[in-house]
Amino acid sequence: MVFDVVIIGAGPNGLMLACELALAGVRPIVLERRTGPSTEQRANGLVGRIVPMLHRRGLYERLTGRPGAPVPAPGHVFGAFHLKLDDIPDNPMDLLLAPQQKIEAMLAERAAELGVEIRGGHSLTDLDQKDDRVVAVVDGPDGPYRIEARYLVGADGGRSVTRKLSGFAFPGVTDDRSVSRTAAVDVPEGLRDPVTGGLLIPGYGLVPPFQHHRTERGLVAWAPFPDGRNLITAATTDRPVPMQTAAEAGGKAPGEVPVTLDEVLESLAYVLGVAVPLLPPTGPEPHTLRRLSGGNTRIADRYRQGRVLLLGDAAHVHSAIGGPGLNLGLQDAINLGWKLAAQVRGWAPEGLLDTYESERRPVAERVVMHTQAQSLLAGPGPAVTALRTLFAELMEEKAVVGRLAALIAGTDFRYEHCGAFGPDLGALTHSGRPLLVDDTGALAAIAAPWRDRVDVVTVPGVDAMLIRPDNYVAWTGASGEGLTSALARWFGAPARLT
Repeated sequence: MVFDVVIIGAGPNGLMLACELALAGVRPIVLERRTGPSTEQRANGLVGRIVPMLHRRGLYERLTGRPGAPVPAPGHVFGAFHLKLDDIPDNPMDLLLAPQQKIEAMLAERAAELGVEIRGGHSLTDLDQKDDRVVAVVDGPDGPYRIEARYLVGADGGRSVTRKLSGFAFPGVTDDRSVSRTAAVDVPEGLRDPVTGGLLIPGYGLVPPFQHHRTERGLVAWAPFPDGRNLITAATTDRPVPMQTAAEAGGKAPGEVPVTLDEVLESLAYVLGVAVPLLPPTGPEPHTLRRLSGGNTRIADRYRQGRVLLLGDAAHVHSAIGGPGLNLGLQDAINLGWKLAAQVRGWAPEGLLDTYESERRPVAERVVMHTQAQSLLAGPGPAVTALRTLFAELMEEKAVVGRLAALIAGTDFRYEHCGAFGPDLGALTHSGRPLLVDDTGALAAIAAPWRDRVDVVTVPGVDAMLIRPDNYVAWTGASGEGLTSALARWFGAPARLT
């Protein structure tokens, strides 16, 4: 049995791709080495363009639990600066606060509804590309076996086995000086500011919520989530991680000492200069407690090699500051899904699948650029303080704040041969099919040869436009001029001629 697509990794990116492929009539199978949901808390929400895109698929309400479209946030952060956005024209900063586990669980539920098979406890150990398929060797609960698919996608994270087995290079830089420590906590009586929700710390002052709070010694992030979880993070530079001695390791190779809440609070006291009497968490488990040492900034030398493609962190890793990683990976999946489906189903125009890299790599490069800049701006030391003084003066201009907001949200970048992000068309975009909005009824005849893959719809008050499945506008016009070329460029040769 040959599957259409095998996806390695059932994190949010792999699951999003599986949903997109299934919507397009392609049969994916997802292999995941874990046997259950991840207990590691990483992203705490989504920001920017991916939020309205999830709304376009009918998934936003599943995460928020309430009806209605996303509403832009009145503020955000950039390099430990607060961005005031409530008076910025066309504020692009859509925000969705949801833990990564919840996002992953929602996507797994949606994938199951669409008939996607997800195999837990199955790890990729080898692969071999043939002319017409990929043969993957998998270690499962019942032993090793082989699985064949027309394409294989590695969505297996920054340490991607798919990437290594396929020979992709992963150039970039490693910073081993920084350490970030995060813990779930409870807050003693009187330590929470009733107005802002920030921490009121005796001997220090206010640490505002949902911002990167910088001092000369490091960075603090305080996150009191609406669901009752409280996370505190302290990031420092040049403070070594505790290591086991050989005796402590009990004959095993010495390694890092497991992180404790006391270690997190000690790091927090170092950054702020005063002790903070936070308490162990008492809410439902799992309770986040992690230490991240160093960081990598890397982008794969290519996103595709024959019938093997990389997705999300398997293709690019970068600083976590600003939280763009999951936003970027989910948008990768939505971009790749319809193009890979077109390739599998046989109607993709020449070069369509290669536009996955040509469109998404520049976006990853911009994310790498601005996360590196933010890391520098949020760093410790008097020279950085001087730079921040200058930067703060520049941010007094609304145009600068708007530019930074667009950079974080990803709205400052457009694909070649495409226009802006499409309008909200309600349930019409839930199917993931291309849409031709025909406001006059005159365009249906032009699009008739593509009716097997493009839906023609009438939406009062919306100008005529051709919208790709990822909601980017591929053509606009009232007369129909250029529509045939746009249809052929993105959706292949017509099934029949009129």
